Amino acid sequence: MKRNSGSESFKSIQLFDALDKMQEYDEALLLKKVPSVSKAQLSNTKALLYRQILSSLRVLKEDRNIDQQLHEMLDFARILYNKGLYHQTLKMLEKIKDMARTHYQLTYLQQALFFEKKIEALYITRSLTTKADELTDESQKVNTTISSINSLSNLTLQLYGWYIQNGHARNEKDMKVVQAFMDLHLKTDIGDSFYEKAYLYQSYVWYAYIRLDFLMYYRYSQKWVDLFEQNPKMIEAETIMYAKGMHNLMAAHFNLLNHDKLAATIKKFKKFAQSSLVQNIDNNRIVTYVYLYTAVINLHFLEGTFQKGLKMVPFLEEMLVKYGKYLDRHRVMVFYYKIACLYFGSGDNSKAIDYLNRIINQRDDLRTDLQCYSRLLHLIAHYELKNYNLLEYLIKSVYRYMAKMQNLSKVEEEIFAFLRRALKFNEKTIRPEFEKLLAKLKKYQENRLEARAFAYLDVISWLESKISGINVQDVIRSKYLRAKRGKYTR
Repeated sequence: MKRNSGSESFKSIQLFDALDKMQEYDEALLLKKVPSVSKAQLSNTKALLYRQILSSLRVLKEDRNIDQQLHEMLDFARILYNKGLYHQTLKMLEKIKDMARTHYQLTYLQQALFFEKKIEALYITRSLTTKADELTDESQKVNTTISSINSLSNLTLQLYGWYIQNGHARNEKDMKVVQAFMDLHLKTDIGDSFYEKAYLYQSYVWYAYIRLDFLMYYRYSQKWVDLFEQNPKMIEAETIMYAKGMHNLMAAHFNLLNHDKLAATIKKFKKFAQSSLVQNIDNNRIVTYVYLYTAVINLHFLEGTFQKGLKMVPFLEEMLVKYGKYLDRHRVMVFYYKIACLYFGSGDNSKAIDYLNRIINQRDDLRTDLQCYSRLLHLIAHYELKNYNLLEYLIKSVYRYMAKMQNLSKVEEEIFAFLRRALKFNEKTIRPEFEKLLAKLKKYQENRLEARAFAYLDVISWLESKISGINVQDVIRSKYLRAKRGKYTR
């Protein structure tokens, strides 16, 4: 910035120095510290400073991504063109096209082709006879591919939006709505380019996840990750998209209760998280660690090591405060729910309630399913604490809320009916009631529409813990160890 000796630049440098020394922004103090900037000039000087910082970072940052490199090369081509150096411009455009094709950056390829047609139309190169058909054909192919990518990326975004709003499909009506939406918007003439495949796989991932088809969810998550690993340059070009693919693959292993594959994929993802590609770019680092910690918590759930998982909580709390402004509300709510489940599974119901209250008290329309299951777990935690007077009121309140949200499945209906009756029994007479409920709920485990309840809340393990008199985590841990022993003996 100091290369520019203009008076306005000098003022913005003074402004930067003053701001840099402030712990909190104070406009009155700032104006005293920088007397050369009047109150009327402050807004414009801050805007100038902002542009200068971004320009400086663009020059200084060595880890520029492919978009920045191509954008810079297009700027160079424009400079050469304005100087009348058409042959040099065409050479630069050839470099741009080669790089754009290698990294599947079709919008930059489109711009380079458009620029090239502009030069060829001047008849300077005298190659128009052969070049016209080549440029026309490639432009048409690029335009067709971009149109297809645009349609598929729209479909992916709309399916994800549906999930953020509603969560998993609640009933047959939701299943049909999502199916009809997919049938209407999914193109049949999909090409073979990288981004077409990437967005096609993402669309199927969200479609399967909404419909609780975890096997399909796993298959397309794996295709998503494989696509990147077959095109390693694209991991650098689309780091967040690759990380999101790995996140979904780890979630698929969790939903399919595949302990070993989840552990192996976490190990691989940890190695990726330590790479310079992740560590040197703030956005990559934040998103990757969010996905990594989510997967690690899920592994603790599968292995029944809830107490061990709780050791992560102080760090997660620190992360949520430090990076809170970079995380969407949905992601923060998911973390709160998972932390609440860790406390619930370890037997600390009071702490579980504290975290569930953070979700319940959040007044928004995101993830109504998460809101509903937070309230259901909240009820069970109060039951564990023997808060029976409060429970009677809460049961009615939560039932009304879930009914209003059209979120009541047969599993939830059974749980509510049990909790109403449970208040009438003592510790000696309640055990047969737990056994009856367990028998009823096990019948629903293979029903996909009822699987949503089991995906959010391991009510089966909770009932088994009540019958056996041990913590939920000990029930899950014993199941995990039995499964491991069975695998080795086979």
